[in-house]
Amino acid sequence: MVLSPVPGGSTVDAVLDQLQAEVSDGTWKVGDRIPGELDLAARLGVSRPAVREAIRALSHVGVLDVRRGDGTYVRSSADPRPLLQRVGHATLRDVFEVQLAYDVQAARLAALRRTDADLDRLEVLLAARDAACEAAEFGEADARFHLGVVEAARNPVLVEACRFFVRRLGDSLRAVRLDHEVPEAGPAKHRAVLDAIAARDADGAAVAAAAVIEPTLAVLAGLVGQDER
Repeated sequence: MVLSPVPGGSTVDAVLDQLQAEVSDGTWKVGDRIPGELDLAARLGVSRPAVREAIRALSHVGVLDVRRGDGTYVRSSADPRPLLQRVGHATLRDVFEVQLAYDVQAARLAALRRTDADLDRLEVLLAARDAACEAAEFGEADARFHLGVVEAARNPVLVEACRFFVRRLGDSLRAVRLDHEVPEAGPAKHRAVLDAIAARDADGAAVAAAAVIEPTLAVLAGLVGQDER
C-alpha cells in the first residue's frame, strides 16, 4: 500500500487506518523502522500531532514500539481494532468470565514465581485498593492489584493480554461498585489471594482468586439470563 493524503473529518482515525494498513499488508514488517513523524505528516497531508496521536494509539495496543531517540518500529502485524471494538461492547458478565480465567492462572503462577519485591508491591496495591472509596478510584485500584498479580506470574503473554484488558476491567469494577445489587469481593478475599501467593501455595492461590470473581459472576450471569428470557 502507498500512503496517500487522508480525507477531512476524523483525521487521527484516518491516519491510524493508513498506518495499520501498512503493517497489515506487509509493507512495514515486524522489526522495521517506520518513517518519521514529519515524513508521514507530509505524505498524509496532516499535522504532525495527528500522526503522533495515531502512533501513540498503535503503540498502546502493541502494534508499534516507540523507542525514544531511535524511532518507531513495528512490533506486531496483528490488527487489534476488531478485538478492541468487541471488548468495548462486552457485557459485565463477559468481562468477569475472562477475568476469572486470567486471575486463576495468574495467581497459581504467581505463587510459584513471585519474589519478595513482588510481595512488597502487592501489599501496596492491596492497601490502595482497600482504601479507595470513590467508584472510579476503586475501579482503577482494584484493576491495578489484579494486574500486579498477573505481573508476578512472569508470563509475558499473560501480562500483555491482561494489560490490554485492564482498562475494561477497571470500568467494569467501577460499574459494580455503583450497583449495590451486584456483590464485590471485599478485602478479606483479596487478602486470601495475597497470603496464598506469599505462602507459595499455588492451588490455594487459584482457589482464592476464583473466590474473588465467582460471587459477582454468578449474580451477573443471573441478570443476563433474566434479560434473555
